[in-house]
Amino acid sequence: MKDYMTRAAHCDYRATEEEIFQTLRRITDPLTRSWKKIERAKKVVIKFNMMKLPDRIEYFKGRRRELVDDVTCRAILRLIKEHTTAQLVATDTNPYSNGNVMPVDFNYLHLLKAFDVEFVDSSLPPFADYEVPGGGLMFARYALSACFEEADAVVSVAKMKNHAFMGITLCTKNLFGLPPIVPPVGRTRSYYHHLIRLSYVLPDLAMITKPCLNIIDALTGQWGREWGGEGRICNALIAGDHPIATDACGMYLMGHDPESDWPTPPFKRDRNHLLTAAKNGYGTVDLDQIDFESEVSAPLAEFDSVETDSSETVANWRRTTCEQGLIYQEQQKELIDEYQNNFIYLQDGEVVWSGEDPSNLGSRRQLSGDKKDSALWLKLVDPEEHEGEQFQVYQQCLDAFAI
Repeated sequence: MKDYMTRAAHCDYRATEEEIFQTLRRITDPLTRSWKKIERAKKVVIKFNMMKLPDRIEYFKGRRRELVDDVTCRAILRLIKEHTTAQLVATDTNPYSNGNVMPVDFNYLHLLKAFDVEFVDSSLPPFADYEVPGGGLMFARYALSACFEEADAVVSVAKMKNHAFMGITLCTKNLFGLPPIVPPVGRTRSYYHHLIRLSYVLPDLAMITKPCLNIIDALTGQWGREWGGEGRICNALIAGDHPIATDACGMYLMGHDPESDWPTPPFKRDRNHLLTAAKNGYGTVDLDQIDFESEVSAPLAEFDSVETDSSETVANWRRTTCEQGLIYQEQQKELIDEYQNNFIYLQDGEVVWSGEDPSNLGSRRQLSGDKKDSALWLKLVDPEEHEGEQFQVYQQCLDAFAI
């Protein structure tokens, strides 16, 4: 028996909720490791890729283009309720409005209520510090909602999409909605959604939460980018018992090589976070190591990420990002003396901004001024370095430029 299992099935994008439910049942029935954990659980936490302000929700061929569709959500909750009487908790963050607190009646709350699922705003207390098993790839620990402390099982439900920054966004990238973004505990999204960092942060979040059931809504998908891309008809549903292996199969079905890496498309800006995880012992991107059965063939549709900047510019940003991280490490004592407990932006070895909250500063493109090819690197100047940033990542990435 292989360590990972993924199943993919044909499901017409026009399917009824009952047809979607039966397809999900068919592809998840073999996932005995997933169901064993869920059936024994007292508490199951679910992360849906569904949060969006109602007036910004886009549709394609009658389905949600950028988010898990409502009917898919209902079918999944029905399926989970068939397998467990555990407390069900959904969690997410709101990066769009309302001071980053979830609106009182957000866009999928009615679905959760219909299935007696509690909702926890990941940006609101109580929080807990979670150590990354093995010490962490990018940070040693993360502050996340305390709802995970007593969770016996975690489920990740994602949409099939390309991503302008990360190449693809599936079940692992979906976990980026977990870190709080409301100060003082929360970090502005650009802290983790940061060149170099994010490819390592995503595996860290997966290793902390360990989703045992991972489902990709590929009835329709989106080419190009996570928001504002082009719709694709894919006619498929995918499920697996490990986020990295499931995403590797999903990536293959998109027509991408799950073992590829920056600068190979779709990874035009940063490294393949699935490959990063696998190379560090969490999951696999080798399809031969996965018990993978599929009723559908690759590619499901045409997929690729948009190229937002030239390869030369991206390479310069990556190199100078690494340089700023290493400069901080080298000058940490002096920077702590002057900026402790504040955030700073480093550019070309100089502090170009410091303050308590960088969330409303605008984009790095604006902040970079005339130095468009020189990266800005954001850091909380903590004398204790509680988050435990792994600065060797910057040296390793910088070394790769010399090869």
